[in-house]
Amino acid sequence: MAVLLNGSGDGFGVGWYDSDYAKDDEKKTPCIFTSVTPAWNNTNLVRLADKIKSPLVFAHVRASTSGAVNEANCHPWNYGKIMWMHNGGIAQFEKMKRKLLSHLPENLFLFVQGNTDSEWAFALFLSFLPNIDADRFDQTQLKEAMVKTIAQLNAWAEELDITEPSLLNFAVTDGESVVCVRYISSKTEEAASLYFSSGTRFECYRPGHYRMIKADRREDMVVIASEPLTFEKADWLTIPTNNLMVITPKLNVLLQPIKDKFYNPDRGLEPLPETTQIPDASLRLTQTV
Repeated sequence: MAVLLNGSGDGFGVGWYDSDYAKDDEKKTPCIFTSVTPAWNNTNLVRLADKIKSPLVFAHVRASTSGAVNEANCHPWNYGKIMWMHNGGIAQFEKMKRKLLSHLPENLFLFVQGNTDSEWAFALFLSFLPNIDADRFDQTQLKEAMVKTIAQLNAWAEELDITEPSLLNFAVTDGESVVCVRYISSKTEEAASLYFSSGTRFECYRPGHYRMIKADRREDMVVIASEPLTFEKADWLTIPTNNLMVITPKLNVLLQPIKDKFYNPDRGLEPLPETTQIPDASLRLTQTV
């Protein structure tokens, strides 16, 4: 699995889980490499990418909206085995921050090292988990904590009369499951874009051009990205605005709308081009309500 969130050139980060960890090692934690240099101009990133193999990768290119440009503010972050990143911004976070800090228990208040709204949102998410130091997390726990995080941010915004919408494309993983959300606190505006693709592998069919191969209608990989990574439009599906996506350890893709006051049933999956044909078994997409 891979999750890639786009930004600009204010630093970047890559987090991954070692592919050689012992299968019974429930305490595995991710490796994280961050830098304040642009991702496309970092020699060490090229060296690492050429050698590292991993079953699950998070990658983030930062566009600074809050917090200084330093490594402490580069996504992703981790707490134990849990890894988190964010594309977007919490509207008028400076007004909301005091409420968030008062909500957090002491250990999570002390956990945050940077000063971005994204990392504080991670601490808020962790506060909704039943046991943040657990050896194993159920995907339902991650999903419910994500929904509670968004609901709490919305509640504080309403209390403080913040009407500007927040862009909350959050992604979290425990190394087994992935939960991503494409969300905006608006009933009419669209959230920041988010797409996914699944199949067996990406294949280069001419220099600089790749397409997703679905050998024997298998899904051996799922890629989620802020923008499509290839020119093949048929390889990518749009995650609808204000929907939550879960990728299970078996690579099942589960999609669920967030039915709060900003829910709009008219915002659904964008139709594929008329020429697109997807085999019946090529995508295990389950709509849950």
